[in-house]
Amino acid sequence: MKIALHIIGNKILGEGAGFSDEELTISEETQELLHNYFLGSFKSEETYQFYSDSYLENNIAYKVVSEMFREQSLFIDNSRNLGRLLYDAAENPRIQGGELFVVYFEAEDESEVDKIGIFKTEKREPFLKILPANNEPIEVDKGVSLAKIDKAALIFNKDKETGYVLQVVDNNKNGDMYYWFEDFLKVRQREDDYFHTSESLTIFKDYVKKQLPVEFEVSKADQADFLNKSINFFKEKEEFKLEEFTHEVFEDKAVIESFNNFKTDYEQDMQVNVAEEFPINTSAVKKSQKHFKSIIKLDKNFHLYIHGDRKMLESGTDEKGNFYKVYFEKES
Repeated sequence: MKIALHIIGNKILGEGAGFSDEELTISEETQELLHNYFLGSFKSEETYQFYSDSYLENNIAYKVVSEMFREQSLFIDNSRNLGRLLYDAAENPRIQGGELFVVYFEAEDESEVDKIGIFKTEKREPFLKILPANNEPIEVDKGVSLAKIDKAALIFNKDKETGYVLQVVDNNKNGDMYYWFEDFLKVRQREDDYFHTSESLTIFKDYVKKQLPVEFEVSKADQADFLNKSINFFKEKEEFKLEEFTHEVFEDKAVIESFNNFKTDYEQDMQVNVAEEFPINTSAVKKSQKHFKSIIKLDKNFHLYIHGDRKMLESGTDEKGNFYKVYFEKES
């Protein structure tokens, strides 16, 4: 594992930057600690790729990373180039300065590929130093927490022609959503199974909540039923097929046609192309599931959480007002 460490300030605020001329020399214990710290940053299967509005070679981060993969002897020089690029990308006074680690991970076996990691630490957390033998046995200091890194990118040496495969996280946006993803790296999400699963669920949720009640007479209970059916489809199936999905969930031809039109408009507005058939990514389903909570809010008195059979719920009106009737076999 090769590690370069540079100091990157905020250019807009007139802070400087310091670039190292040699690799970081550390003990095996510290190296193992940093290895776990860096690679533990990536929890999601969501992946990205470098892109450019013209030619991919015009993406500076992509160009530098490509040279770093091609010629390891230029590792330090190219790590400094990444540092200068990051320094120049700071166009917001709220962006915090910090340490930039550029790391080269060599493949450990034939099943892996080389990887380049780019990590930035920004926040300083308070911690205690216990010094029993001193006159002041407890000192308060500030340092970098190993619990969560602020910004990270991991580039896998594969699919170079389409912008490589990256994992990217930004846990400290400082009021600037574009600094790490767009201004520095210039990356966008790859259209893989995770993307298609996540986007399909988003389209369906938006349709049921926003468009369906506009075009058709559907109750809140019916909307909840559609959401439950859809998330269960993704949880139970291994492969998504649009035609099968719409027939199982919607059933009605008019609703199916309406949804297909909504999907087309969504793709045009968002400038994405969501596949009609793809393997379902379970991680994407799990992440999206929290947005599929089927809740009916009744004034300020009650919330109904709908998880199962729509037939067990009836609604109506009497002299006291609107009501829901719930059937059940047992309570717990």
